[in-house]
Amino acid sequence: MKALVLAGGHGTRLRPITHTSAKQLVPVANKPVLFYGLEAIAECGIEDVGIVVGDTADEIMAAVGDGSAHGLRATYIRQEQPLGLAHAVLIARDFLGDDDFVMYLGDNFIVGGIGDQVAAFRAHRPAAQLLLTRVPNPSEFGVAELDGSGRVVGLQEKPAVPRGDLVLVGVYLFSAAVHDAVRAIKPSGRGELEITDAIQWLIDQRRDVRSTVIDGYWKDTGNVADMLEVNRSVLETVERGVHGEVDAASELVGRVSVGAGARITGSRIVGPAMIGPGTVVEGCYVGPFTSIGADCVLRDSEIEFSIVLPGSSILGVRRIEASLIGRKVEVTPGPRTPAAHRLVLGDHSKVQISS
Repeated sequence: MKALVLAGGHGTRLRPITHTSAKQLVPVANKPVLFYGLEAIAECGIEDVGIVVGDTADEIMAAVGDGSAHGLRATYIRQEQPLGLAHAVLIARDFLGDDDFVMYLGDNFIVGGIGDQVAAFRAHRPAAQLLLTRVPNPSEFGVAELDGSGRVVGLQEKPAVPRGDLVLVGVYLFSAAVHDAVRAIKPSGRGELEITDAIQWLIDQRRDVRSTVIDGYWKDTGNVADMLEVNRSVLETVERGVHGEVDAASELVGRVSVGAGARITGSRIVGPAMIGPGTVVEGCYVGPFTSIGADCVLRDSEIEFSIVLPGSSILGVRRIEASLIGRKVEVTPGPRTPAAHRLVLGDHSKVQISS
């Protein structure tokens, strides 16, 4: 069995971060979200992975290399334009051959991996097996309709009026039958070859399309709010560990991970939180669900529920929260501007002014 990982696309919902960086490499708990998917694939015993890349190919290739760091053998497949998930399967035909494969969207995150789903697919060998989950906003996703036995009988792509709340998670398992499907379909109204159309073709051809409803945590990390939520979820599992220097005037509360070469002075850090290697934190408050990347500098500042990428500095700023700060960013206070209140108050008035 092989894996096909999609690591192309423009990442428009994560701009401006993705103007200069691949969305799949934005870190969650100081590790690129793409790496979680690669590790989940390797844990299933899969060794050969094809990685579909686009404009950010050089960055993805530099980060993943030959795949050996994750126990994989990586082959890179260039997709000149993001023309749909089914198009990615189409151009990966030579790599995939007639082998079964799991297709994994590189910006998706699933707690607990996909081992059970891969084992079930290997046992029953359907034409396709989909991972589904229930969401409160199904109209933003591909929606699956099931019969009484759990087989998929229809799909809706981001319907205005969804016929259920079970949506497609960004992990699919296919036999070689999908190659006939992706060749048979036509581009959708947005000019893409939709994987939902290919799966619907398999259903119409009476091929066996099964599904598994996952109860675990899943997120499509396509926007800042979801990135912060995934970061929160992963930090919930972080173990306390201090591999850098923490002075006597500092306080670490709860599960705080301090990387090698980091230096914490006169600060209070409340976990779960992660401080990357080589980072300096002086006179700061770092609150829960915050991950600070490597080689950052924080002085006289407060931050919580945020992600800070490597090489950035936050100096004299109060207060930052629910933020995603890119690489080598400088955050400093703005100049103080004179301010005045003009008041006309009647007798016996009471006024409270925040200054």
